[in-house]
Amino acid sequence: MDKKLLEILVCPVTKGPLIYDKEHQELISKAARLAYPIRDGIPVMLEEEARQLTQEEVERL
Repeated sequence: MDKKLLEILVCPVTKGPLIYDKEHQELISKAARLAYPIRDGIPVMLEEEARQLTQEEVERL
């Protein structure tokens, strides 16, 4: 994931910062408790495509 792109992207729900999860190829929004997938190197920044994070996942971040 390009660092400059990560600096520009924000959560479409909260407009807050995102955390890059390299292992799972996701961009994480702690505030929205959502994980946006990265497919073929392209972040999919749609709320309906995001995965809801569990409480354990949020605490782990």
